[in-house]
Amino acid sequence: MKKLTIYLLLLLSAACTSFERDPYGDAVRTLDVTVVYPEDYAQYLRAGVDVTLADRNSGNVYTAQTDNSGAAEFRVTAGHYKLSVLDLPDDEAVFNGSVELVDLSKGNLSLSVELDFSKPGTIIIKEIYSAGCPQDPPSTGSYTYDKYIILHNNSFETQYLDGLCLGTVAPYNSSAQNNPWTSTDSSGNLVFREFAAIPDCVWQFPGTGSDFPLQPGEDAVIAYHGVDHTATYSQSVNLNRKGYFVLYDLLLYPGTKNNPTPTPGDQIDEAHYMKVLKKTGKSGESGANTYVISNNSPAVIIFRAPEGFDLEAYLSTKDSEAQNGSLLYTKVPWEWIVDGAEVADNTGAVRTKRLRTDVDAGAVGFSAMAQGHTLHRRLNEDATESAGFEVYYDTNNSSNDFYERETQSLREEL
Repeated sequence: MKKLTIYLLLLLSAACTSFERDPYGDAVRTLDVTVVYPEDYAQYLRAGVDVTLADRNSGNVYTAQTDNSGAAEFRVTAGHYKLSVLDLPDDEAVFNGSVELVDLSKGNLSLSVELDFSKPGTIIIKEIYSAGCPQDPPSTGSYTYDKYIILHNNSFETQYLDGLCLGTVAPYNSSAQNNPWTSTDSSGNLVFREFAAIPDCVWQFPGTGSDFPLQPGEDAVIAYHGVDHTATYSQSVNLNRKGYFVLYDLLLYPGTKNNPTPTPGDQIDEAHYMKVLKKTGKSGESGANTYVISNNSPAVIIFRAPEGFDLEAYLSTKDSEAQNGSLLYTKVPWEWIVDGAEVADNTGAVRTKRLRTDVDAGAVGFSAMAQGHTLHRRLNEDATESAGFEVYYDTNNSSNDFYERETQSLREEL
């Protein structure tokens, strides 16, 4: 009898509960978003543009679409989020925008996200292989001196590698606890300096203007050590091949006593040695005798100074340098960057953003060290069929454009 009375009371209580109010109470937040296009591109404002909200803790992703005024609304649980917008209205324009920290823990919020305009790339980064491979049994270690980067002509016109520069953007790793080159404003927007900070070295392709053409759909391989690594490690790659470029400067990067820099193999033309345009890292026992990039999370860029600009003269001045602590960095204006790809270490909680939104609005996650895995750009099959050569996705957002593949693409050519 007592149990029946309790049950009836519970039913009565439920019947008297009003569901006109939100059953989640204050745990549900409303986020009102307004998407703002650059002044010169206001004609692109329209309904139907996706706005994405990602929960920083759970990883859940929510999408809403803009109305004709660029407004979108979310109703989500209280928490911390990242907001991003990608708009690809036509073949000539890419719009990206993001707000790194959207704090919905305390109440509802209204905010604007300003979009950056960029054009799809001509020469793009196709693949980044930096994490190495396993050593052969019975050894159980890893081998990471077989790094390479592949560039690709994604356009319908011949492009020239002459004078194109290569570098990475600081901090070296996405797991850095802080980025001295960025700050966050009161609205949660990530604010970048007016330049990208390049650690240690800027490399440049040789040539005087038209010596190294890259035809539509063609690739250019940049090897860190241009030798056949498979001769010692069977799961590595052969980087001693005709046409490959190599990062080689024996004077500035002689290597260490235990790992001297190898002379490029017999198939590498000396004309394909890339040159050190500027080195800020010191050489010596405590300095950088070997050029390195992050094994698991580099932020790679290729850039070119404006036509007629004396790049070497600029790099010889103090105006081209930025200092953080005792270290010097080379300042590269964001507007010079032709393409960039940011890799984030998926094994850690911290993911420090290093590339500005108009260069790379996201980052491709990487999780498998020393397994021969690479970061590879996604093939646009429809565009490839139409063009008659390989065309890759280029939304200036590595989260969309890249994926982690299990084997180095160059091994397919063995």
